[in-house]
Amino acid sequence: MAGRIPQSFIDDLLGRVDIVDVIDAYTTLKKAGKNYKGLCPFHSEKTPSFSVEPDKQFYYCFGCGAGGNALGFLMNYENLDYVEAIEKLAAQVGMEVPREESSVAQQTREKNQALYDVLQQSARYYQAQLRQHPDKQRAIDYLKKRGLSGEIARDFALGYAPPGWSNLLEAVGTDESQKKALLNAGMLIENPDNKKHPLYDRFRDRIIYPIRDNRGRIIAFGGRVLGDDKPKYLNSPETPVFHKGEELYGLYEARKNTRKLERFLIVEGYMDVIALAQHDISYAVATLGTATSTNHLRRLFKLVPEVVFCFDGDNAGREAAWRALEQVLPLMEDGRTARFLFLPDGEDPDTQVRKVGNAAFSKQLGSATQLAEFFFQALGEKVDMNSLEGRARLGKMALPYIDKIPRGIYHQLILDQLGVITGVDPARLSAMGSTSPAPPTAMDTVSVRNRPPARKRQIDKSLCMKAVNLILLKPSIVATIGEEDELAEIEAPDIGLLLQVIALAKQHPASSTPELLGRIYATPLGSQLTQLLNREQITPTEGIEQEFREILAHLLEGHRRRQSHHSFLEEARQKLHSRRNEAPGGENGPE
Repeated sequence: MAGRIPQSFIDDLLGRVDIVDVIDAYTTLKKAGKNYKGLCPFHSEKTPSFSVEPDKQFYYCFGCGAGGNALGFLMNYENLDYVEAIEKLAAQVGMEVPREESSVAQQTREKNQALYDVLQQSARYYQAQLRQHPDKQRAIDYLKKRGLSGEIARDFALGYAPPGWSNLLEAVGTDESQKKALLNAGMLIENPDNKKHPLYDRFRDRIIYPIRDNRGRIIAFGGRVLGDDKPKYLNSPETPVFHKGEELYGLYEARKNTRKLERFLIVEGYMDVIALAQHDISYAVATLGTATSTNHLRRLFKLVPEVVFCFDGDNAGREAAWRALEQVLPLMEDGRTARFLFLPDGEDPDTQVRKVGNAAFSKQLGSATQLAEFFFQALGEKVDMNSLEGRARLGKMALPYIDKIPRGIYHQLILDQLGVITGVDPARLSAMGSTSPAPPTAMDTVSVRNRPPARKRQIDKSLCMKAVNLILLKPSIVATIGEEDELAEIEAPDIGLLLQVIALAKQHPASSTPELLGRIYATPLGSQLTQLLNREQITPTEGIEQEFREILAHLLEGHRRRQSHHSFLEEARQKLHSRRNEAPGGENGPE
């Protein structure tokens, strides 16, 4: 059901649930003073380092850094999004989730619901045909030939669209409203010029693969032809509920069948996903007739720290791998991993896993080519690495790509590796990055020299993160802040995150830690917060407010020093410019 969930309901929900009860259902907790301790459910350990604080309704693991409130726990443990976690938590305490929506939103929801309904009816129809249709044996023989079991066909809800122009139309399109819904859902094709069949089924004589969204609702279908029709594979068109550039086949099944996902394997076809799942590799997903996009990868990285791309080892496969690399570079934050698995010629994941088995295929995944290795290998093949000119050209090609990687340890390590390959100091390479593609002028050199050094920017980033931590521990410390405008001028990677958390805490000054966390999870900050909690130590300490003020003072002092230095340089530049203009011949000197 669409519509905004009122914040008052979320606050009430968090006030009613006991985080100890929520977490105790997943891992055994034992009383330890005023808190509870147990083995962390997010990483393997023998000595308990997982702590739950009933007073603050907050959990934290001293081993892996996972932390948050009851909603955050469900989101992280069960790979749920924010709304799904609210719905699950509400169901546990017998509360119905209310929604606020405009009349336009309600109409849109009702129209979309009609599409979900006919798509579900269509899926049931196709599954029934695979069991009952007189011509079903052709479809069954094809699935058996591909090595699929009845169980895996059931798990992925495979079906059969028999030959004929109007089988689905007659079975599901029982009235005009149903016909309209089928048409809007992409299940029918309208052709007024065809007098005999002006409205007919899109899928005919095909194996049917239902495509689900992250909530398990069927939003589209893929079909593999059994006869000689073209194309061999056919997908539903774009509809109000299906946007193929955002969806991934098998993602719902992977989240459903794997308790704790650690990686995703991106493959090319439906059968690859299904065959791998049958061999207990249940974390494969496939794009739907499109190349892997940043949107796809952003969704996956919200759930796991690692993605593996699987391609053929030929030239076409390597070209596709390079396009995937270009999409993943801007998302390579510290802690994330991307690998590339290149299969032998003529093999795909379906045939390969059947040939070598689960253990060998999993081993291949574990040793797949790291992003940095593939990156430098692919660029190195384009130049003569034995010549100075070749290494210089490689550096020039590599820098714009490296510049896309978020600043951090990983970015620096790749820059260091480029320094080893080219023999150029990484600090100089950084100054030559794509942010300054042209040869530097004298004034460009001044600005580069006075740019805050990388180490200084990293310190500022750590301070911003620490300040966010302190706000989460004690939201009321933001009450006396009055320097937001000046803070907004600071150039630090996470200053925006800090300012947004300050603003949210100021809007709700009486919030407790779990209430503030609940509000943050509802915003785009939620994914950043999850990454923060996974790498920053959040523990109650004395003097929170004083430490927070000291951090802000340090950030502002550094910013003011840099501003003063820039003002001095600008004044000096103006004086120099003025003297040149006063000289005979003006700025260009004597004629």
